[in-house]
Amino acid sequence: MDAKKIAFIVEYEGTRYHGFQTQAALPTVQGEIERALGRLTGERIRIACASRTDQGVHARGQVVGFYTTSPLPLETFIRALNHYLPQDIAVSKAFRVAQDFDVRRDALSREYCYYLLNSSTPSPLLRRSAYFVPKPLDIEAMNEACRDLLGKHDFAPFASSLDGRRNTVRTVFRAEVAREGDLVTFSMVANSFLPHQVRNTIGALVKVGLGKSDMGTFHQIARSKSPGLAGPALPPHGLFLIKVNYPDGAFG
Repeated sequence: MDAKKIAFIVEYEGTRYHGFQTQAALPTVQGEIERALGRLTGERIRIACASRTDQGVHARGQVVGFYTTSPLPLETFIRALNHYLPQDIAVSKAFRVAQDFDVRRDALSREYCYYLLNSSTPSPLLRRSAYFVPKPLDIEAMNEACRDLLGKHDFAPFASSLDGRRNTVRTVFRAEVAREGDLVTFSMVANSFLPHQVRNTIGALVKVGLGKSDMGTFHQIARSKSPGLAGPALPPHGLFLIKVNYPDGAFG
């Protein structure tokens, strides 16, 4: 039987996982999904993902792709996999895609959000999904600094580790901060991201919002091309992969 290619939209809470990518003897999102697929299909399936989230990072719209010879309909894949998966991982949608579709290379952009609880008191209900900032943040100043992030630039200053990467130029399509009550959201959309880029960026923006840094300093850091100059990187629990964008028709 010929193999077909399937893409899943996956949601997960990353708290107890050592990132998405498989690591020996450590719990990962990839490991759990591949284990569930094996139990369902009887096949040894290797999946690929659109964006490798780090330890403790969450996702609402991760995209994974894989080949299978299973004749099961897509609806059965979703229902059965969610039975086998742990409660902090779920498949929300499934698509039959072209054989040459690549979840990583074919993606046009990735959307991430970082959530801050900007309140005088912490919230036990948000302790796994928002970083607590007890002092008031100047949202207007943070958004002014965000203008330095837009467009095509060398984002080496916002990367914690370049892992031998020579190309640190990325294109940012959107970077903005919004407040709704005590919840502050930093949204960033780019063609792709360097390691810890969002967490270092929001760390630098929080310094601006608290008055610990000014726009001139932020601009100098952003244009310095010096690796690791921005930050500090905020903890991973406030970061979510929201969506991966593809050309029209990629999912049929």
